[in-house]
Amino acid sequence: MSRPGIGAEIRRLGVPDVSDDAAVLGAYSSDASLYRVPPAAVVFPHSADDVRATLAAARELGLSVTARGAGTSVAGNAIGPGIVVDFSRHMNQVLSVDADAGTAVVQPGVVQAALQAAAAPHGLRFGPDPSTSTRCTIGGMIGNDACGARSLAFGRTSHNTLGLRALLADGTDLVTGRDADGTPTAEAANGVLDRVRDVVAADLATARTEFGTFGRHVSGLAVEHLLPEKGFDVTRALVGSEGTLAVIHEATVRLVSTPPAKLLVVLGFPDFPTAGHATPEVLKFEPSACEGIDRRIIDVILERRGPSAVPDLPAGDAWMFVELSGTDPDDVRRKADLLAAAGLGVSALVVDNPVATERLWRIRADGAGLAGRAPSGRPAWAGWEDAAVPPDRLGDYLTRFDELLTTHGLTAMPFGHFGEGCVHVRMDFAFDAPDGPDRYRSFVEDAADLVSSLGGSLSGEHGDGRARSELLPRMYSPRALSLIAGVKQAFDPDGLLNPGVIVDAAPLTADLRYGARTSLRKGLAMAYASDGGDFGQAVHRCTGVGKCRADNSASGGVMCPSYQATGEEIHSTRGRARLLQEIVNGESDISWGSPAVHEALDLCLACKGCASDCPTGTDMASYKAEVLHQTYKRRLRPRSHYSVGWLPRWAKVGSAMPRFANKSMDVGPLRKVALKAAGVDTRRRMPAFARRTFRRTFAGGGTGTPVVLFVDSFTNHFAPQVADAAAQVLRDAGYAPKITRQQECCGLPWISTGQLDGAAKRLRSMVDALAEDARAGLPVVGLEPSCTAVLRHELTELVEGEDAARVAAATVTLAELLTRTEDWQAPDLSEVTVVAQPHCHHHAVMGWETDRALLEKAGARVQSVAGCCGMAGNFGVEQGHYEVSVAIAEANLLPALRTPAANRVVLADGFSCRTQIDELAPGTQPKHLAELLAGR
Repeated sequence: MSRPGIGAEIRRLGVPDVSDDAAVLGAYSSDASLYRVPPAAVVFPHSADDVRATLAAARELGLSVTARGAGTSVAGNAIGPGIVVDFSRHMNQVLSVDADAGTAVVQPGVVQAALQAAAAPHGLRFGPDPSTSTRCTIGGMIGNDACGARSLAFGRTSHNTLGLRALLADGTDLVTGRDADGTPTAEAANGVLDRVRDVVAADLATARTEFGTFGRHVSGLAVEHLLPEKGFDVTRALVGSEGTLAVIHEATVRLVSTPPAKLLVVLGFPDFPTAGHATPEVLKFEPSACEGIDRRIIDVILERRGPSAVPDLPAGDAWMFVELSGTDPDDVRRKADLLAAAGLGVSALVVDNPVATERLWRIRADGAGLAGRAPSGRPAWAGWEDAAVPPDRLGDYLTRFDELLTTHGLTAMPFGHFGEGCVHVRMDFAFDAPDGPDRYRSFVEDAADLVSSLGGSLSGEHGDGRARSELLPRMYSPRALSLIAGVKQAFDPDGLLNPGVIVDAAPLTADLRYGARTSLRKGLAMAYASDGGDFGQAVHRCTGVGKCRADNSASGGVMCPSYQATGEEIHSTRGRARLLQEIVNGESDISWGSPAVHEALDLCLACKGCASDCPTGTDMASYKAEVLHQTYKRRLRPRSHYSVGWLPRWAKVGSAMPRFANKSMDVGPLRKVALKAAGVDTRRRMPAFARRTFRRTFAGGGTGTPVVLFVDSFTNHFAPQVADAAAQVLRDAGYAPKITRQQECCGLPWISTGQLDGAAKRLRSMVDALAEDARAGLPVVGLEPSCTAVLRHELTELVEGEDAARVAAATVTLAELLTRTEDWQAPDLSEVTVVAQPHCHHHAVMGWETDRALLEKAGARVQSVAGCCGMAGNFGVEQGHYEVSVAIAEANLLPALRTPAANRVVLADGFSCRTQIDELAPGTQPKHLAELLAGR
């Protein structure tokens, strides 16, 4: 609960880095679960001493403490009403790697992928690999006992954690590990270990029979490891305790070598239960991974990303991805052929192409996020997410689970770790209906009974959290529950740590994030056509998957540049979405104009990377524009909205007297005064006006097939050479380019500053100018990627009618048009190395694959720079953004430009990208694709 001045009180008690800012509290009110619990404060510890001080402050102020990593778990175990301790911002280092011992010492906030990167030079890796490995933290994995696809080979996190340094709720140090012969050790000064021994000794029979019954028995506490015959292994007992027993600040983990030979076998089945029944036979081949994928997941991927997103799969409506690995490639191949020929499904495919293998595994990795949206367009939720049963009972579970779905009138998208009997499911629970929470409860209670009847675990890897803790009595006997409560009492007698989780459970329908008050349809500027015209449904696309926290550049992604530059949750797509959800849910004081909202949105570059990179299609650029529009309707705006937000308007004035305009901006004092008055950072330079606009010099299109050349305001006034080159390329390709009768503007600067009425006005004019040509089937060729993206996407969001839809459908990039032009001959670029910075909007809306294919077909060696350039139109020039803009450029772009390459051409179609390069890497001389193809 928010408490005025609580941050200052915590700081007074010795905790240096703490926030009770409304924006931060809103961002941390949820994780990747169904639940919303606003904290009183968020602490960002730098050291174990900070953690100790936090616990002391919590005790004095009567606040609970919840440890948090990346907040990617779906059970609601990383949120709490007191102090949330975020380890990911500062305590995120790999402290050491001992290759000889096969171990690493890490802080809890280190991202799993960062640990892998540190281990890889030694030929080692950390075994568990959840699908969220690009952003989940080792501390979070320890909290949940996370597993991943290859737990058959490497085990759960508990199998790979060798020692812990932790603090108990009273500040006592707890150190666990193993001695030289591998015997578990544990030390603590306050008698806690004796109390825990006594609890377990009082009921050894229950500890031996009800805990650790199969490989994915994760729910509850791992009491079995506290048995005397297990050596009283406190390390393994703490793993999976979800921060309810102690707060971990350091861990020693096992590193393993990766088998050099791997092959993927894909088996096709008629349905998901049949695949489940085949699992025991598949396990006889000793796979390192055995994953199940249902047709329903594939359909969502096809709907979201198109046919090219799914490689060819063998026949069937359900598939099993079986990875076989070992030291001998011939032996692995033999096993793969035997498995494929075993007749376990209706079809089989041995995949020996590494690229195809990676694409298939990416389907599995993105499954959870993509499944957050049902094919019907309704949200699909993780309310019954990761139950597990012994693998020999998996087929029965899936059969009866489908029957349960029918009984409750639900649809689901299942996938999972078949080799260990763990199934992930996203379902279309109607939480927005008046009886939605009750219907949810009814289903999960029946599902819990089903799992328990098959000897399973309510959770197979995500923990119980708020989603399943209340259901534990359906799985455990009263004596087992008493053991769990006794262990909790021994470690944390005052219940300070993560209350409501595992013991003294919070009701599973309490604190649901998606309530009935989330519809917001009236007075919106955009159509939100993919969300039923509902801004509330749009912002609730974000389910907390957290991919925006990952460095997505390795896979060519963009999202989320502001988070990568700052490392702050509030500046991630998810953090911003949480605040916008607060607006529409009406459960806090946050509104359109709240400073917290604008603080979070200020560093959003509106790059649209999330619209394509986020598995749920969260489009923060559009939401930001809507918020700015709603906030400043009939109100005075920031100065930059009238300067760079109206740049096309001012460009017309400047182009009338370009020499005077350019010289005036070269006068130091005048330049600084003008930039400051315009809300522009004085370290930026205003782009120089061309001596002549393109429209003044365009002589006509020739005699070929007519096409419309959309000459945007930036190209016309500042870079007419790009349009000149494009016109030449089009003529050479057999086209006759023509332009609109007068200069038209797509309204992009108005959109990015939330002046959506002005943007709609300009777009209606654009439609009037292009409608006749679009009706006649003429392509509209865009040159500036961001303006082209407006015509492809925002146009139909802001302008209704068939003509707007026709113009959007007619709009193409230069590469798209040339690629489908049969007789066009690309120039020979075989001696050229192209270092390309695709514009973010190009990546997000049109995709850059066509441009790459065109360049490679022409013979060029293509190096595509991932991520954003950092300029992002008006963002990079506005006051207060310079440092972040440059930091973003330093992530990928500038290092790529500093790397020498023979016959290098730097390609940047975006005007803002070229401007950033010119300012931060002078002398680089970036070109537009049209200039490269025209030989200029």
